[in-house]
Amino acid sequence: MLVLGVETSTMQGGVALVGEGGLVSEYTLNVEATHSERLLPAIERILRDAGLGLEALAGIAVSIGPGSFTGLRIGLSTVKGLAYATGLPVVGVPTLEAMAWTLPFAGRQVCPVLDARKQEVYAALFRYRNGTLQRIMEDAALSPEALCSKIHRPTLFLGDGLGAYGDLFRRLLGDRMLVPPMASRGSRPACVAELGRQRLLRGERDPADSLVPRYLRPSEAELRRARGT
Repeated sequence: MLVLGVETSTMQGGVALVGEGGLVSEYTLNVEATHSERLLPAIERILRDAGLGLEALAGIAVSIGPGSFTGLRIGLSTVKGLAYATGLPVVGVPTLEAMAWTLPFAGRQVCPVLDARKQEVYAALFRYRNGTLQRIMEDAALSPEALCSKIHRPTLFLGDGLGAYGDLFRRLLGDRMLVPPMASRGSRPACVAELGRQRLLRGERDPADSLVPRYLRPSEAELRRARGT
């Protein structure tokens, strides 16, 4: 079963192909360019370079958030379009869970953290136990200080929230804050593909027309509509 994974929830995004033998190919960028400019060309390129077509895929996995409102909409709309055109099954993968999967079998709890703007972060807590990833804290939008109040043991942090609030985390947490190597601090489409493939192998599917982003809070446009501005 070959699965295409799509990650557009943060600026570091891209696509990957994962099959029975593991990672086939992965294309990731962390640059100031919108996913609308690069996503479809990346899908075309990764399939072409692998010598494959869409007909080789058994399904598509897409990161559903939390994360960038615009990026998530682009990723989901693109995947839905591919699903409608090809009939391929689709599964959504929570962004923070996929990020935690980049640090498999970590001996410490893992905290993926994304900059949510407005002095908040998106975060969750996970740990590995008996070879599986277990969730300790549900996805939440909260202040960096509120997140730190929930950290009582050494914790591995990753995600773009480190760039915005790393100094604050270090000041409040001290040696409870652990940071993995730079190459393991961001989102990876291969992890989205792998987790999605696991769901597909269990026979799980998400109806494409009902698959929606996990925003955790209203968008600015929704807030303006609520205010009548």
